[in-house]
Amino acid sequence: MTGPPEKDEYQRAAQRDAQMWARGGSPRHAAPEGGSPPGDRRGGSRPEDRGRGWRDEPGRSAVPPARFRSYYGRPIVKKPVWREDIPSYFYTGGLAAGCAMMAAGADATGLPGLRRACRTTSLGAVGLSTFFLIRDLGMPSRFHHMLRVAKPTSPMSVGTWILSMFGPAAGLAAAAEAAHLLPERGVSGAVRRLLPGAGRIGGYTAAAIAPALATYTAVLIADTAVPSWHEAYPEMPFVFAGSALGSASGLGLLAAPIAETGPARRVAVAGAAIELAAARTIETRLGLLSEPYREGRAGRLLRAGRNLTALGVAGALLGTRSRVATALSGAALLVAPALTRFGLYYGGVASAEDPKYTVVPQRDRLAREGPASATAEPPELFGVAGMIRTVGARLRRDGRQPTTSTASDRRGINSPTTG
Repeated sequence: MTGPPEKDEYQRAAQRDAQMWARGGSPRHAAPEGGSPPGDRRGGSRPEDRGRGWRDEPGRSAVPPARFRSYYGRPIVKKPVWREDIPSYFYTGGLAAGCAMMAAGADATGLPGLRRACRTTSLGAVGLSTFFLIRDLGMPSRFHHMLRVAKPTSPMSVGTWILSMFGPAAGLAAAAEAAHLLPERGVSGAVRRLLPGAGRIGGYTAAAIAPALATYTAVLIADTAVPSWHEAYPEMPFVFAGSALGSASGLGLLAAPIAETGPARRVAVAGAAIELAAARTIETRLGLLSEPYREGRAGRLLRAGRNLTALGVAGALLGTRSRVATALSGAALLVAPALTRFGLYYGGVASAEDPKYTVVPQRDRLAREGPASATAEPPELFGVAGMIRTVGARLRRDGRQPTTSTASDRRGINSPTTG
């Protein structure tokens, strides 16, 4: 009776090793049946090759040169399990944050049309953002369960609390815009008189929370083992902040009276400058890890978003008296940040699927900085404070590149379903 083929092969190999030991040889030189040892030319067909090995040839190593590959061609880093709900969640959260800041500015400068458009849009966008997050989580109770604890080291936990605090404030500000529809007498009249002041407090509160809402999602994706996301952690908050301002300016140009669009035009220029500069740095600074952002679906989306942003800004500056040109510019600025968020998302997924984006940068870093660089961890960065700390971290780094070997790498990919 014969056993499995693998077991028979192991038995034959053990017998060959025993015979080699008995003759005074070494089992590692034992040749497989019908051939020579791997890497040995003693069984070659040419007479001059017999008896020669890799070690006998001048300038050649005893070991054949290794080729880069992963086990069975599978990705080394597990790619994100997120669906398209997550980049949609990123975009709508940024839109809500940008509109909240612009609404507060419009309220302070006496622009009721711009304020009304931005407040109502902010509430609708944060509602959509919450919907996309809960849809990705799978059930509403999971969102509720994340509020049982506050974990400052978890971007998802911090983001859940930011979203929970921003929503009621944005809702109060938006409700104040409907105060004039209430009756003037009775309880409704009292509510009508109180709502404008309460709405102003809610609007300013939402504006204060808005920078954190716009940028914490950048920390969320940078605090993962996905190579192209993680290495771009210094620039990601600036891309997300600039695109939030850009989408809000687009909404202002599209929905506000043309006489009140002056602030939206200035915000469009500022947001586009921040976003384009940071996105350009991501596409050029990371070396090999910038490649996923320039190629494939991610590259097409990012180029389209960049072109729409440039066209929107040009139209906002040149079409100051045209309602049609202003509306078209607003639509372009409203769509461009969505393309940017999806482009960054697909670029990170592409870098996780190809093993070279994980191994090659690590080998280059080890060759350049030594083994100590494999254990270095970048600082945890959150919201506006994180953006400020990013600048200081880059100045202190003195030319060093961030590493992908962080605590989150060892834990696995930071997923919204796990926090």
